[in-house]
Amino acid sequence: MSSLSAAPATRRRRVSSTAWRVLTYLALILIMAPAAWILLGVLARAWSHWQWSVLWTTLTPTGGGLRDQILGTLILMLGVFLIAGTIGVLAGIHLAELARGGRFSGKVSGPLRTASDILSGFPSIVLGYVGYVALVVGLHWGFSLISALIILSIMVIPYIAKTTENSLRQVPTGYREGAEALGMSMGYGLRKVVLKSALPGIVTGLLLALAIACGETAPLIYTAGFANTLPHTLTHAQFPYLTYVVFAYYNAPETQYHYLSYDAALILVVIVLLLLVSSRIVVARTQRHSESARGTGRRVFGRFRQDPTLAAKSTPNLETPTV
Repeated sequence: MSSLSAAPATRRRRVSSTAWRVLTYLALILIMAPAAWILLGVLARAWSHWQWSVLWTTLTPTGGGLRDQILGTLILMLGVFLIAGTIGVLAGIHLAELARGGRFSGKVSGPLRTASDILSGFPSIVLGYVGYVALVVGLHWGFSLISALIILSIMVIPYIAKTTENSLRQVPTGYREGAEALGMSMGYGLRKVVLKSALPGIVTGLLLALAIACGETAPLIYTAGFANTLPHTLTHAQFPYLTYVVFAYYNAPETQYHYLSYDAALILVVIVLLLLVSSRIVVARTQRHSESARGTGRRVFGRFRQDPTLAAKSTPNLETPTV
């Protein structure tokens, strides 16, 4: 009687488990299908007329290449990495590690998180317009690289700070307690123990910031303008970048400009993929080192457990004094 009553419940669990598995596969397909569609569409439009000379020739009124636009995008990404990466990582460290016990820091951490969340919700075009009014016009810098870097850094700092804070909070408390028990100072233990464990999450945040900086258009139009060649000054000089080529040249009447738009889109996709691969390599190397360290510990302690004579030989004889 009990076995007959348990059969419907078992069948119901199997049906619900299968349904959940189907839903997860469907969600995975809904995520992968748009990404594959975009990648294949960009590749199909650009590869049919692709010429490698687009990487080292300059843009001209009749076509040319995208050398300076590629270098300009890489310079923007490097500047965002230095400015936003430094400020964002330090802000995340403060919120995760230094704003816990202090009375003043504990009161300030709440408004800081709120301000960071509000800043991350601003539309990029609004930040671009603020940069135009405050930097381009207000400080008389004109369309320039420094104006674009400041606005892009302000835009991505909340993402870096949030991912850094979350990564540090996921580090087990035992790591901090072990470092403190070994006599490490807070700063030394943070650098040598905690940050190494949180490095994969921090790298992910930096990757997100660089991808955003690589793909933004609206704030750059308001702050950097656009130029065909690289400038020699940080202010009062418009700056080249790839996203403007995709945005403006796609609707141009000339066919060669359409080709340049497709080439710029393909180059942007390749840059983002390279960022993704680089982050995976960093994460893999970090995890490999940590796993090898744990494996070494297991091998050493396993040898002592398997052969007690090794432990006896390694332990000094406390009864016989040494001269």
